[in-house]
Amino acid sequence: MPTTHREQLADLLSGTQLVKAPGVYDGLSALLVEQAGFQCAFLSGGSLSFARFGRPDMGLVGASEVADTIAILRDRTSLPLIVDMDTGFGNALNVQRTVRDFERAGASAVQMEDQVSPKRCGHMAGKSVIDSGEMVGKIKAALDARENDGTLLVARTDALGVNGFEDAMERAARYLEAGADLLFIEAPKNLEQMQQIGKQFGDAAPLVHNLVEGGGSPTTDSLQLQQLGYRVALYPVALLHNFVPQARRVLEEIQLRGNTDSLSEQMCELADINQLLGADQLLAAGKSYDA
Repeated sequence: MPTTHREQLADLLSGTQLVKAPGVYDGLSALLVEQAGFQCAFLSGGSLSFARFGRPDMGLVGASEVADTIAILRDRTSLPLIVDMDTGFGNALNVQRTVRDFERAGASAVQMEDQVSPKRCGHMAGKSVIDSGEMVGKIKAALDARENDGTLLVARTDALGVNGFEDAMERAARYLEAGADLLFIEAPKNLEQMQQIGKQFGDAAPLVHNLVEGGGSPTTDSLQLQQLGYRVALYPVALLHNFVPQARRVLEEIQLRGNTDSLSEQMCELADINQLLGADQLLAAGKSYDA
């Protein structure tokens, strides 16, 4: 039986079921994902930028801020964590430091993309990508920096939306040859491209796909994704995409009525939150140390 979070992730990837990884960004979101029965979570750079900084996903979050968040998540959950490390936060030497910091903080896998820094959301226009040779060097640097071979590397290419499908496929092959553990070809335009990706790479490495609401994915169905040969479905901002309209509704009620009485059936109360977060267990643990 797998015991560590890295072993748990490897076990999931070796199975037959699609790994669903909702995006998390703080201790509460990670706890909710775990309590909902998911077996893996994704620390989304987009979610972290949205929730913690109120900024778009445009490379505005620093490596130390991500590492701090990993440590917070790891303190709250034992789930495997796939961590978005954007472009690695610099050149090959920066990538090595990022990998070491993220691994020590508790990442089970790190995801690195071949965009020019500062990057932007993979479903936004105006992206640019670095030379594939530079990305190969960064992949090798990341693998050399690992203290634990069980820390997996997801190599993501954003070249499809910049240079076209053929270049993205060529890059994916080079990244796999360089030693990447998982492959992520961002933003395919249609199901035919996804079928070709699955056919060419599905047996060589676990394939990752983003299911972003409004992001233009050819499929939103996890079953279809699995049938296409993919192994990991990321839901990077699903929680926040639902939170925003709900939060606006609560704020409108407070602004107009001065209370939230009309929303009481849709809201938690303080006792519910304390139960969710384990307040009673913490109090009992504290008492066990009383003189």
